[in-house]
Amino acid sequence: MLHNYLIIAWRNLLRNKTISIINLAGLAIGLATCLVILLFVQHELSYDRFNEKAGRIVRVIFGGTVQGEVLNEASVMPPVAAALQADYPEVEDATRLRDWGFPKIQMGGEIIRDLSCAYVDANFFSVFTLPFIEGNPAAALQEPNTVVLSADAAKKLFGAENPVGKLVRFKDAQTEYEVTGVMKNIPHNSHFRFDLLASMASLPEARVPSWMQSNFFTYLVLQKGADYKQLEARLPEVVNKYMGPQIQEAMGITLAQFRSNGNDLGFRLQPLTDIYLHSDFASDLAPHGDVRYVWIFGAIAGFMLLIACINFMNLSTAGASKRAREVGVRKAVGSGQGELVRQFLLESTLLAAVAMLLAVALANIALPFMQQLTGYSLAPGWAAISWLLPGLVVFTLLTGLLAGSYPAFFLSSFQPGTVLKGAFSAGKKSAGLRNGLVVFQFFLSTALIICTAVVFRQLQFIQNAKLGYNKDAVLILPHLGMLGQGEGPFRQQLLHDPRVTSFSTSGYLPAGPTYNNNFFLYGDADETGMVKTLRYDVDEQYLPTLGIELAKGRNFSKEFPSDSATILVNEAAARAFGWGDNPLGHTLSTNLRKQDEHRTYQVVGMVKDFHFRSLHERISPLVLVLSQDTGPAILKVNTAGIPGLLADLKSRWARHTEEPFEYSFLDERVYQTYRAERSFGFILVLFTGLTIFVACLGLLGLAIFAAGQRSKEIGIRKVLGATTAGIVGLLSKDFLKLVILALVLATPVGWLVMQRWLQDFAYRTTIGWPVFALAGGVAVAVALLTVSFQSVKAALANPVKALRSE
Repeated sequence: MLHNYLIIAWRNLLRNKTISIINLAGLAIGLATCLVILLFVQHELSYDRFNEKAGRIVRVIFGGTVQGEVLNEASVMPPVAAALQADYPEVEDATRLRDWGFPKIQMGGEIIRDLSCAYVDANFFSVFTLPFIEGNPAAALQEPNTVVLSADAAKKLFGAENPVGKLVRFKDAQTEYEVTGVMKNIPHNSHFRFDLLASMASLPEARVPSWMQSNFFTYLVLQKGADYKQLEARLPEVVNKYMGPQIQEAMGITLAQFRSNGNDLGFRLQPLTDIYLHSDFASDLAPHGDVRYVWIFGAIAGFMLLIACINFMNLSTAGASKRAREVGVRKAVGSGQGELVRQFLLESTLLAAVAMLLAVALANIALPFMQQLTGYSLAPGWAAISWLLPGLVVFTLLTGLLAGSYPAFFLSSFQPGTVLKGAFSAGKKSAGLRNGLVVFQFFLSTALIICTAVVFRQLQFIQNAKLGYNKDAVLILPHLGMLGQGEGPFRQQLLHDPRVTSFSTSGYLPAGPTYNNNFFLYGDADETGMVKTLRYDVDEQYLPTLGIELAKGRNFSKEFPSDSATILVNEAAARAFGWGDNPLGHTLSTNLRKQDEHRTYQVVGMVKDFHFRSLHERISPLVLVLSQDTGPAILKVNTAGIPGLLADLKSRWARHTEEPFEYSFLDERVYQTYRAERSFGFILVLFTGLTIFVACLGLLGLAIFAAGQRSKEIGIRKVLGATTAGIVGLLSKDFLKLVILALVLATPVGWLVMQRWLQDFAYRTTIGWPVFALAGGVAVAVALLTVSFQSVKAALANPVKALRSE
């Protein structure tokens, strides 16, 4: 019986080639899109889940409000780990990580600076699942000046030799570390990725008892069954016990007085598996993902599959009249409704199976492109394939059953006497269902068009936003200090190069990797008016080099030897201290209770607010302090001479050091700041286009069916003098009504969704009527083009052929 079903199903697919191809294409594209998106979603949700204790690990984070400024930091103070483990029995273990960046490693005569390093506690490997290739993880980092290498780092530093017992020299620290272990490379789906892990016992800062500086990423392993929310609710006790006395010592006020002024500080707990998708910290160990994108792309995958299934249902029910006699004959010779249902479900499942094979091929072609856009490796490994292959089989069966369920029960319910007499009509109920499904398809498509238009409108807004500084033709040399004694001559050459119009040194940059330094200050010696600001250490040429404008007062100048005791503020800082637009002459002080650390600065200038973080964040208080320390070089250059200047700089650099010459441009750093948004925009365009294409395939199939159903009517109208344009309009207007209805329904939904998305940007565009006009125009134009193609073909057909059959 099954063999007979398969033969009939295959013959029916071949008999209706056009509809079968449309169905096959729609299902294949929908399934391929689902596969690619599922791999992306699986990748995003997999972060940190490779750890055996992942479900019990939480990260301690620090936050609060100080003078209206929000604190939200992923790192905490050095003593937090030990204090929480000692005070709370539900904390089974605690460990810390301190980012070391990319230290210079000297191996013989070679300097290596592309390996990332972190300090970690000795128990780090008992908390995180990082398997060792060589060495004992329990004892590897017990002693100071020991280090564990990743497999790639070991190969880079020592080649094929076993590195255990050998020494790694860190040039800046002038210290040698003994290699005590080699671990497997940290998986790419980890929220931290380092090449070397050094012993925390080597770091004096790790033993500082201060609860006022936070640089340590701290993780807790909770006892089985412990609720992290219950522990979190008790953490204010830690602030009272440990931070309160140090706040009083530093500020001269009690913690209660500090809080009575509207301030607050505290700790929260973040589950390990939430870190990648649910973090919004300005500084963290690695770039974050965004759970909203996971939901959006997951919804698109569902929409694509749903639209493909709707196409199948629409075209199958629309073609029911062609198979009505077949159903009648089958029932007349004894076939039951159950047999007919199985027949039609088998046909849909067979089509879904063929479509799935095509979808796998399409997904394989699309994966490299998707990987390029996202920057992730989405190719499934053996672990993923173990669930992917069975999943594809189940997915194919479900798709076939879902897509063929309504047509199967609809066709099998025909009465044989009625259809054999030629009295069968699909009826208004069937037509109403088809129209409703068409509206739903274009509702989804139009909503996606609106979302895409808003995303690109925001990206354009970001690109054209006035940042408050000039990002064009600004060259960054990040490692000027590596020149050693050659730095002085190199700087003099820069100062006298006519292609360099301005030159500054500072590690504080408004875009891309930058130094970061929080500064707690009091205005006019008012101890109760502490404000958290960001501090930039700059020289006299910083403002003119970056084109940052002064709103009041003056810049630092060599003509004023006392400028080491002066300070510049931005407009946001002036407002935070209550000075409005006239901060000149006021003073700012820090650490009033510790005279050995006390500093007071006089405000001599106010710069206009500029965006030193992304447009996701509001401009916060910023102060600029004069510093002559060496750091990255910032060059304002003439655009016409950039190629020659870079060649000369590289040559001059090589005369002073064997270190590689590295540079970047400020506008490139700004561009990279919004890489995730641009990738999201391009992927959204791609998926929106595919969704519209699949919806149009279904519309084309229905147009073919409608033209076939009305072929005699068209023939009669042509004989009576109807024009081609009139017939095209006749066949198109019904479909256009459905598309316009879909537009009306999609407009408020698209507006609400994108309003939510835009809330993540502190500075954002508006959603105006052009967005909806564009979405409506695209939807109507695409639908009209799709329907008109078949309508024109029907209108140009010879009417004699249509009428001769009577």
